[in-house]
Amino acid sequence: MNVTELARRVKITTAELLDVLPSLGFDIGRRAIKIDERTANKIINNWPQYRRQIEDMKKQAEKKDDQEEEILEKKTIKIPNSIVVRDFSNLAGLSISKVLGELMKNGIFVSMNEKIDFDTAAIIGEDLNLEVILDEKENKDGAESENKLKDILAKQKKGSLQERPPVIVVMGHVDHGKTKLLDAIRKTNVVDKEAGGITQHIGAYQVERNNKLITFIDTPGHEVFTAMRSRGAKAADVAILVVAADDGVKPQTVEAYRIIEQSELPFIVAINKIDKPGADVERVKNELSSQLKIVPEDWGGKTMCVPVSAKEGQGIEDVLDAILLLAEMDAEKIVANPDAAGVGTVIESHVDKGEGPVATILIQNGTLRSGDVMCLDNKPLGKTRIMRNYKGDIIKEATPSTPIRIAGLKSAPNIGDIIEVYSNEFNGDGQVNKKLRLNKIKKNIHQTNLVSSDGIDDDKIKKINVIIKSDVLGSAEAIEESLEKLNTKEIKVKVIKKGLGAVTENDIDRAISSNAIVAGFNVDVPNQLQLLAREKKVDIQTYNIIYELVDYVKSKMEVELGEEIVRKDLGKLKILAIFKTENNNQVIGGKVEEGKIELNAKAEVLRDESIMATGEISNLQAGKQDVKIVESGQECGAQFKGKPVIQIGDVLQLFTEEKVIKKL
Repeated sequence: MNVTELARRVKITTAELLDVLPSLGFDIGRRAIKIDERTANKIINNWPQYRRQIEDMKKQAEKKDDQEEEILEKKTIKIPNSIVVRDFSNLAGLSISKVLGELMKNGIFVSMNEKIDFDTAAIIGEDLNLEVILDEKENKDGAESENKLKDILAKQKKGSLQERPPVIVVMGHVDHGKTKLLDAIRKTNVVDKEAGGITQHIGAYQVERNNKLITFIDTPGHEVFTAMRSRGAKAADVAILVVAADDGVKPQTVEAYRIIEQSELPFIVAINKIDKPGADVERVKNELSSQLKIVPEDWGGKTMCVPVSAKEGQGIEDVLDAILLLAEMDAEKIVANPDAAGVGTVIESHVDKGEGPVATILIQNGTLRSGDVMCLDNKPLGKTRIMRNYKGDIIKEATPSTPIRIAGLKSAPNIGDIIEVYSNEFNGDGQVNKKLRLNKIKKNIHQTNLVSSDGIDDDKIKKINVIIKSDVLGSAEAIEESLEKLNTKEIKVKVIKKGLGAVTENDIDRAISSNAIVAGFNVDVPNQLQLLAREKKVDIQTYNIIYELVDYVKSKMEVELGEEIVRKDLGKLKILAIFKTENNNQVIGGKVEEGKIELNAKAEVLRDESIMATGEISNLQAGKQDVKIVESGQECGAQFKGKPVIQIGDVLQLFTEEKVIKKL
């Protein structure tokens, strides 16, 4: 048979037929003119099946093309310097689990409510087929933060401004000795070194030289990202650019200098590692001059270049003298009002497993006192319950240029955030108005005891008490927020305790006394405590996924709500005949007008839309045969068990009732 004739019979073009035949299993070339009769008949007879195969192959090919097109199209999103994981997920149009999974692959274990920085987002974005771009608005926000401090200082009366210690930031290329230089300064000049020196790292410390204090921001340098270092520079008055005498100017040296230049900071150059065999101070000065246009003082320029050896402790005092000289030349800018309300910049921030959110703040104006309520963007951030200086000592107040470590905050702020005393709760001298705070607290307690948030008396609402234990406070707060969304007018979740770390015996005791369940997130339950919990019948559950924990608490709430009876209407039976009437039942005949009739279904006797009696169908027949179901339009006989009030013309409304656990 000619190929053209075969194509005509199966109603496709000759070219299309020759294209698809090999994929259908026929060894026929694309240039074939004739096909043997047997093969042709097989194709004609089975063509409907082959057509479906061809359509399926087309769909798969289209799907593959769509997927390839989707892979080729890279989505672009703009984000700020830091972003909450949940917000990143929404911007990317990806599920939160996919984003968290990608973070975990890269060794980053955070919850959906914690923040990641731009560089982390860019790294995982590559794997998620995203192009992540830094939002320029963030730079604007950083400038606004800096301007905010300038505005605060501008509002201070000239007579109230006093000299404060200069704040120093150290920058430079990796391995050029920034950390060693800071260590050398710290070991030889730390204030009150006889009293024990530094006991913990808080990201900043103070030294004394010629009876004057100098504050150093102990930045990690290469280990932090450019944006973070840039924000660190905004909190400083003087910069030290560290360059290795044996290595010279490197790419990160240039980058650090650009940050210093953009921040308009006065600076000195510390030429480190002069003790090394390959050190050449003059060569470094030449590179500084040619590449960065930094002309040293001894070459006729304005920049002080100080040769030092952090390892040998050589030139450290010269660096400090150079800092004090620069600070003195810029003295009119290095001032603050110690009598104002405390304002500072966050230079370190993290969530401590024992203390919760912790931040290192550099006070830049005013005095911060223990007990002051701090705020970020006019929103309360928490009370300064514990303030420690760089030596780890608990202090009562911190004056300008003092670095302090604060615990007791509600959440961990971002590096570079401006933190200040809550403006609505301090009086003229910067002191927090304790009476106002106490009145607010009393009012809140009074209202909480009287009425719940939606106006319902708490005593009439069922409650599930929960103790939350988590690895970080941010997770605990996210869990609490999710649980609060489960609250209804009938039942509420009450978080009676939030804690960090493994479940303890105190948690079990608290659970017993308050009839609470213990919900753990990313924490352990020691074996002996598991045995104790079983013995005391305390419900402890641990999870690694927040929504699973929330679902568990939700199921406990639904059990507490108890069962409810759900009615399901089946159908209606029009009564056409009464065959037998007894004390507690009737034998009736009728026609199913709608729905269906089931054996053992409950029945309401309706007369003029009024319910005359209620009973159930104890027997059901159709065509003199016992049946279980009679469908609409059929006639049947039935035995009604109940008060015998049925009359011809009445209607039986058939329904079932089922007990089910109430759902939230």
